Amino acid sequence: VLVTGASGFIASHIIKQLQTSGYRVRGTVRSLENEAKIKPLKELCPDAEHQLELVEADLLKPETWESAVKDCNYVIHTASPFPNQVVKDPETELIQPAVEGTTNVLKAIQAGKTVKRVVITSSIATVIGGETGVDTTKTYTEEDWANVDKLDGYSKSKTLAEKAAWDFLKELPEEERFEIATIQPGYVLGPIIHGSMCTSMEVPKKLLERAMPGLPKLNFNIVDVRDVAEAHIKAMTAPEAAGKRHIAVTHNMWIRDIASVIAEEYRPQGYNVPTWQLPNFAVWVGGMFDKTVKLTVPQLGKQYKLESTKLKEVLGIEPKDSKETILDMCSTMIEGGWVKKPKPKKQKASKAKKDEEAVENHVAEGSADAKNEEEKKEGEETEEKKEEEKPAESDEKPTEEKPEEKPEEKSEEKTEEKAEEK
Repeated sequence: VLVTGASGFIASHIIKQLQTSGYRVRGTVRSLENEAKIKPLKELCPDAEHQLELVEADLLKPETWESAVKDCNYVIHTASPFPNQVVKDPETELIQPAVEGTTNVLKAIQAGKTVKRVVITSSIATVIGGETGVDTTKTYTEEDWANVDKLDGYSKSKTLAEKAAWDFLKELPEEERFEIATIQPGYVLGPIIHGSMCTSMEVPKKLLERAMPGLPKLNFNIVDVRDVAEAHIKAMTAPEAAGKRHIAVTHNMWIRDIASVIAEEYRPQGYNVPTWQLPNFAVWVGGMFDKTVKLTVPQLGKQYKLESTKLKEVLGIEPKDSKETILDMCSTMIEGGWVKKPKPKKQKASKAKKDEEAVENHVAEGSADAKNEEEKKEGEETEEKKEEEKPAESDEKPTEEKPEEKPEEKSEEKTEEKAEEK
């Protein structure tokens, strides 16, 4: 199995599950010299029957894909540009790499003639993506496509790339055709095992670090990354999955719901997670000064309904609990050092210090009292010894002492004696 974009969040879980199941896996990366991304992949499944093979490939370099797909029976195509910040030129940064990259992979598969089925990682952005024109009263299914004319750069890149794949398949001669299945994940959360930052971390990270004073009224259709990985593998082999799209969402949650789960677990550990709902007006004002905030304004208060029965009925996925998904992501983010450690609260620190000083003072006072007591005891013992050394008292009157001669008289007598001698 070839997995493109091997160092990605979803791809790393796909590779791990494939290796655990005994598949021989080959993954593509942009550079084999990037040790920071290569090492975590090599450590995904150290006891695997077949060790992971990694090769270099570039979405915009067709010649790199022929050797990548050679002798493969299946291809799971996850590689696609994903914006980590506001994109200046969506056409060259997102759309062109996504569309041309997908086409280049499919052309290599056509030439290789060994691949039976391709599973492509798409997005719910291809179903309901865009800033405007989404009907919040409608339940969307795999039959729905987003209106390209009203899409943002990322949603447009995913929609055009998936459409390019289906169009490519239709134009192939019957004898050269292979099967295609696509997966449309929602907001993917879950444990981080690929060793690097990803866009999915953004919301949990901001909540743990309290990067926002309050919470905008945003809604998410979330799914566990492990369920998404399993969906790709099931879509690769399940006969009924061929030629179909599969929406992969399992829970609908407001950002406040996500924050509450994180706060319950991590506030006792010192993380000051916000749970206060911001009024829409405040977010709108914030968007005037922050481009990232501005992108969220059109989505405020909107809740999109998606039908994802194929995930369970066709692919047999039993979704993980949303709390487990959220907390597993947070714990691995903290362990990986991608979240700042909470600063100790001054009030608590001050109280602790006072308690410590009180204990020290108490011990010091106790030591001083003990020392004084000891000195007092020693003094008493000394007095007792002195008393013992004094002569014993009796009823007899003390002997009267003779009065001493005055120095003057002795001096006069000596003078007279000297005079007589002279």
